[in-house]
Amino acid sequence: MADKLTTREILELKARAHHLNPVVMVGQHGLTESVIKETDAALTAHELIKVRVLGDDRAERIAICEALCEAVDAQLVQHIGKLLVLWRENTEK
Repeated sequence: MADKLTTREILELKARAHHLNPVVMVGQHGLTESVIKETDAALTAHELIKVRVLGDDRAERIAICEALCEAVDAQLVQHIGKLLVLWRENTEK
């Protein structure tokens, strides 16, 4: 994992993510292997993505967020309601 994002970097990433639509959805089955693979592929392609986590339990959404970030080596930029904004630097660029 790269160094933690600075406040300025987080603000810039939030601005870039504002117009994005969610590309990954975590449904009723929770954090499955296919969700992790899809998230990893999306981060490789785009660096910055939105993920929608369905379900009304906030604590469960936070746990899913932390597990997903750890599984794909990404950093959480923003968590608003059921939307997560994740970022992972693409080292192949």
